[in-house]
Amino acid sequence: MRLVERDYHIMREVGRWRFMLGRHIKELCGFSTISACDKRLKVLIEAGYLERKKYIYGVAGLYTLTHKGRILSGLNKRAENIRLERINHDIIVLDIVIFFIKDLSILTDHIITEKELHIKDGFGVSKHHPDFVIIYDDKKYAVEIELNLKEKKRFEKNIKDNYLNYNGQVWVVPKSQKKIINILNTCQDYYNNLNIKYLEELRK
Repeated sequence: MRLVERDYHIMREVGRWRFMLGRHIKELCGFSTISACDKRLKVLIEAGYLERKKYIYGVAGLYTLTHKGRILSGLNKRAENIRLERINHDIIVLDIVIFFIKDLSILTDHIITEKELHIKDGFGVSKHHPDFVIIYDDKKYAVEIELNLKEKKRFEKNIKDNYLNYNGQVWVVPKSQKKIINILNTCQDYYNNLNIKYLEELRK
């Protein structure tokens, strides 16, 4: 098959997010309709660059890069480790990415993924990074999607790290998570770059 520029864009986006749903690829790779997107994805699957696999009942098949796709994209040769317990969280992360891209009228190039931040650290380095970073008006903003309460000290450390390393930090939280919201509200007294957004208002 003859690859076109958008095919490389698709593979780059799938690779840097680890996996994507079809609706994410449609939005982030400029397809006008889901049917046009699905047709192109089918071609890329048949050519051996992508694969689609169901991991969880009730969740659509996840698109990932094959070995051939990873080599072509210049990414790591090793297959992604799809963690079942993170799939729902990572799908929501992509939904929020799409919200901010539309809301701020920015390009996908203005988003840095958690995976890319870990790659920059180098092999064997393990430290916290936000779910993604937005580059906007020459400033960097950390975005965290927090669905379940972590251990409080760890949670507060992540807030402090974001305060020290980014111009701003946005925490996206479900309205039902009152304990998380209370901690964030308290932390706003100490960290003036912290903003709280409700998941339900961004993921419509």
